[in-house]
Amino acid sequence: MESKDRRRLGREDWVQGALEILFEKGTSGIKVVVLAKRLGVTSGSFYWHFKKVQDLLDAVLEYWEHEQTDHIIRDARAFDGDPKERIYLLMQQVIDEGAAEPDHAIAVWAKSEPSVQEVYHRTLQRRYEFAAWMFREAGFPEHEARHRGRIMVAYLMGESASGLKADETWEQVLRHHWEVLVAGSTQ
Repeated sequence: MESKDRRRLGREDWVQGALEILFEKGTSGIKVVVLAKRLGVTSGSFYWHFKKVQDLLDAVLEYWEHEQTDHIIRDARAFDGDPKERIYLLMQQVIDEGAAEPDHAIAVWAKSEPSVQEVYHRTLQRRYEFAAWMFREAGFPEHEARHRGRIMVAYLMGESASGLKADETWEQVLRHHWEVLVAGSTQ
């Protein structure tokens, strides 16, 4: 097997590495030399894929907006079983894949850059709308579907950012939270 420094890293490797640093230190921590060292390559590898750090940051934001959201929505739409189970499976996928882990770092970044703020709000709006659709499909009236969907999205973002481990397994925690969200009407 080739060692990491003998193989050529792909663009996605750099994006993933930058996402990890963004999560840990924010955008100020994303430096070519630091990232190259973390990835086990020279900084020259970076310039094969990006001209400057801003290009990498743009790619990170695009990855977060599309890859961290789109495939989860596609998977949930493709599920043709019980609509309430669809909600649970989406929650499980988000936690299992760590899909919401970068959300807090993106939110912090969005506070200092209007273009990032625009992407952040657009992505959250898509998530809220899709979550509301799932709850409508599960039989909830429009106003409840919107509220439950928003709570679910916020919960998943918060759970991922908290870093707290529950006494129960994640499976048990998710199952309990899902049961609260899909329990009967709040009226």
